[in-house]
Amino acid sequence: MKLEWRKQEKELYHPTGTPALITVPEQKFIKIKGHGDPNGEDFSLRVGALYSLAYAIKMQYKALKKNQISPEDITDFTVYPLEGIWDFVEPAIQKKAAPLNKDNLRYTIMIRQPDFITQDLYDSAFESVCVKKPDSLYSEIVFDTCEDGLCVEILHTGSFDEEPASFGKLDRFAAEHRLQRRTGWHREIYLTNANRTPPEKAKTILRYPVEKETS
Repeated sequence: MKLEWRKQEKELYHPTGTPALITVPEQKFIKIKGHGDPNGEDFSLRVGALYSLAYAIKMQYKALKKNQISPEDITDFTVYPLEGIWDFVEPAIQKKAAPLNKDNLRYTIMIRQPDFITQDLYDSAFESVCVKKPDSLYSEIVFDTCEDGLCVEILHTGSFDEEPASFGKLDRFAAEHRLQRRTGWHREIYLTNANRTPPEKAKTILRYPVEKETS
């Protein structure tokens, strides 16, 4: 059996253009940090390193399960979409009304891993990809967990530069439901490939953690 996140985890990856509440459980990720304009070469190189390792993990798992005879077992999985946590290097400098200075961005980009991926399997895949497809950025990747908990989310359709309109909807929804942000960062999940999809058709899940107002 193959694990396909689009089909089997719809509750996490199928929001609509209307803001909604979601509780995101603890998840495993491979992650790498960076800062600056995501349109630059450094960002692309970090994305490439992440994907190389993600596919190495997938292949390592498939090899491990090759002789599995139980039909109930998961023997393969679809690589999860790229995600990013976005914040500012110096938050005080970036005023809400000011034009976005992308050089002031800091981020952690990541690719989720199925719950059954263990540290040992990750280590084995890491060693393999370092030999087969060397990249100095692998040393900056970590295997870790995240638990965002209660969040507001929306599906943004369109270019990244048009995201403020969708965030405005999220902010109004949060205010109407007496919710406040728990962090300065937000999460983006890229459901479409930026290299293959016209900007106006790009689909991105936007989320940020919230909590009930105390007063």
